[in-house]
Amino acid sequence: METGRDMAEIQGVEMVEVGPRDGLQNETAIVSTANKAELVRRAIGYGARRIEVTSFVNPKKVPQLADAEELAAMLPERSDVTYIGLVLNERGAKRALATGRIDELGAVCVTSDSFGIRNQGQSSSESLAAAIEIVALAKAAGRSGQITIATAFGCPFEGEIAVARVVEMAKRAADADPREIALADTIGVGVPSQVSEMIGRVREAVGGLPVRVHFHNTRGSGLANVWAAVAEGAATVDASLGGLGGCPFAPGAAGNVPTEDVVYMLERGGVATGLALPRIVEAASWLTGVMGRPLPAMVSKAPAFPG
Repeated sequence: METGRDMAEIQGVEMVEVGPRDGLQNETAIVSTANKAELVRRAIGYGARRIEVTSFVNPKKVPQLADAEELAAMLPERSDVTYIGLVLNERGAKRALATGRIDELGAVCVTSDSFGIRNQGQSSSESLAAAIEIVALAKAAGRSGQITIATAFGCPFEGEIAVARVVEMAKRAADADPREIALADTIGVGVPSQVSEMIGRVREAVGGLPVRVHFHNTRGSGLANVWAAVAEGAATVDASLGGLGGCPFAPGAAGNVPTEDVVYMLERGGVATGLALPRIVEAASWLTGVMGRPLPAMVSKAPAFPG
C-alpha cells in the first residue's frame, strides 16, 4: 500500500464549496433563495469552480432546500464552473437533470443500515445500488456523477465501521466509473491515523479513480484530518464557508471544516487550492450577517497574516 507523501511534493488540491447545500441544510431559519444565489456568486468570486449548490430531496424532510429548482434557475451561467446537485434516488436525479443547470449528480451511499434507513429510507446495500444507478442516469444525460460513502469513519447508531466495509463499498462504487469516490466523516469522529489508513486502502482499491474527502469538525479533528487525507493522496477536499453545516439525520453532527481555515492551512503549507483567502474572508463576513450570528470558522475572525 502506498504510504503518505511528503507535503512538499504536493502541488495542489481541488476544493469543492459545499456551503450552499451542506452548510445550510441543517439551519432552523430559512435562508432566502436570493441569498443562496448570492452565496454561490461569492464562492465563484473567491475561486470555487466546483460548488455543491443544493439537494433534490424530499422538501418535507429538508425544508431549507425546498427551493432547489428555483435556485438552479438563478445560477450564473459559467462554463468554467461545475454545479453539483445532491440526489438520493432516481426521482431526485430526474428533478436535478430536468433543471438543465446541474452539471453533476452527487449520489450518496451509507455504510450502515441504521443510518441508511433514517437518512434515505434504504439499507446500506440498497443505497449503494441507488448510487450506482444515479451515476448511470447522469452519464446517460451527458452529465457527470460521483459517489460519496457517508459515515465512512463512524456511524452515530452503530459505532465503529470496519475499514474493510468501506473498501468493499468503494470497489463496487468504482465499477460504475463515477467521477470520483468521496469518503465522508458525517459525524466528525475520524482521526488522522484512521484517515491515512482509509485513504490509502481505498486509493489502492479503486485504482486511478480520484478520492475526495468530506470532514466535519464535530470533535475538533477536521483540519488535521484534511492534512492527513491530502498527504495520503486525496485529490479533492470539501469545505463550507464559515464552517456551517450538519446533518438532520445524524445527532450531534456539527459543521463542516471551514473553507477559510482549510485554505489558510493548505496554502501556508505550500499546497495550492486555487481559492483567494481575502475574498473568502469577505464572503464569510457577509454570510455572518445573513445568518445573524458568529460562524464557527477561526481564520475569518483573526487578523490577516501576513498583514
